[in-house]
Amino acid sequence: MISSFETLKSRNAGEWQAYREHDFVCRLGAGTLPEEAFRHYLKQDYLFLVQFARAWGLAVYKSRDLDEIRQGLDSLKAIVDVEIGLHVGYCAEWGIPENALADLPPSPATLAYTDYVLETGLHGDLLDLHVALAPCIIGYGEIALWLKAQPFLKTDGNPYTAWIEMYASPDYQALVQSEIDWLDGRLARLDDAAVARLCAIFGIATRLEADFWQMGLDLI
Repeated sequence: MISSFETLKSRNAGEWQAYREHDFVCRLGAGTLPEEAFRHYLKQDYLFLVQFARAWGLAVYKSRDLDEIRQGLDSLKAIVDVEIGLHVGYCAEWGIPENALADLPPSPATLAYTDYVLETGLHGDLLDLHVALAPCIIGYGEIALWLKAQPFLKTDGNPYTAWIEMYASPDYQALVQSEIDWLDGRLARLDDAAVARLCAIFGIATRLEADFWQMGLDLI
């Protein structure tokens, strides 16, 4: 049997559903998520992006050929040169100034996930790192499309519509598909033992991402 990204998901179906359909996500789609919870998430997501950049820097180091180096470098530059700036601007729209982000302490959930991603990349190979990042890169895109298909989704007057549309956009969905294709190409070459090990990494990372949602609700 040839393995793919769907293999990672299917062997962690409960964890993936709990992450994708988390109460934070559902409330965000329905427009009922307390704004305090979303602001906390935005602040912590800034810290995550900084660590995300470090992860792509590590991906460059772990690369085995020039194409992989270019991929990691392009992702690193996109985060540092574009995404962090966009996120700072979005935070400002929510009343969070940039200087409030600079000295922000990371929450336990942020530390747990970012530390896990970096440790996985340090001690493993490039594929290990991509698998640990997949719940974030691919998950956000799937969550946005899942929300848009739900009957409880509220668009008019929902303060979180822009967030949903950003991750449902063709540009982000193209990024998601590119990452899925990359993973599929490498997972197809592996034996069952290697795939099982990666499924374990994916399951832990998915649970840690769900904890990232939960940290905002814990404020309520």
